[in-house]
Amino acid sequence: MKQGTQGSAGTTTGEAAAAAEAAARTAGSRYRVPAQPAAGEADRRRDAGGGREGSVRGEHTHGEPVLPRPRPAVQRPSVRGQVLAALRTALVTGDLRPGEVHSAPVLAERFGVSATPVREAMQQLAQEGAVEVVPNRGFRVVERSARELAELAEVRALIEVPVMLRLARTVPPERWAGLRPLAEATVRAASSGCRATYAEADRAFHSAVLALAGNQQLVGVAEELHRRAQWPLVGGGAPGGGTRAELIADAHEHTALLDALIAGDLDVVRALVGEHFNGAQ
Repeated sequence: MKQGTQGSAGTTTGEAAAAAEAAARTAGSRYRVPAQPAAGEADRRRDAGGGREGSVRGEHTHGEPVLPRPRPAVQRPSVRGQVLAALRTALVTGDLRPGEVHSAPVLAERFGVSATPVREAMQQLAQEGAVEVVPNRGFRVVERSARELAELAEVRALIEVPVMLRLARTVPPERWAGLRPLAEATVRAASSGCRATYAEADRAFHSAVLALAGNQQLVGVAEELHRRAQWPLVGGGAPGGGTRAELIADAHEHTALLDALIAGDLDVVRALVGEHFNGAQ
């Protein structure tokens, strides 16, 4: 959560809003994972250069001390993480439909990676309840009912509403104002009409609000429930709707809520929070 200018994870609200908008630029990329460097390529270059990376072929290096290779300042991005993010986006957009069975090799070909990171990502989604293992076939996207969605909304409300109302009485107006970029990012994401983009911005805003309570366990549990509530229903329907107009209406509830929190109007806050969770996104 962002507290005025900085949240619990150490990122500013401006950075979080920029991250949410970055999702808008990548959501339509068909979820292809960037190509990774060939394994062993750096070792072959070192061998060709006489055992030292960067030495010129044929260059004499006799008698020179072998210097330790510097540790890379930045780790190579996790292919598994990229695949997991792409699969989550595909779930929200409905590209992976409830009831469908997908094998790791086929998905790997689609993403341009090996089957191993795909299988690992699907196992993570199985733990989260998004898919289930089908022996000798792959993974089936879980079919969710409207009742399950209602139950998730109820649990979210039980967790988030009391926290929001408590924060409304204790957090000063300037700290609420610091969340304005995140609320505005949800409006821009909704205006794009892309459900995956809006899902990311929506979770970022809710997590930022809850993080003001200073309880990381709360934020983690609430975010997992929120993510599950965004998966499609049986038949590919979006939870709580999903048209551009519906997303925009939901996003404007965020800005209205912030206005009420800044003004310290607890009655309006209570009404807006209740309405928001009755049609929880």
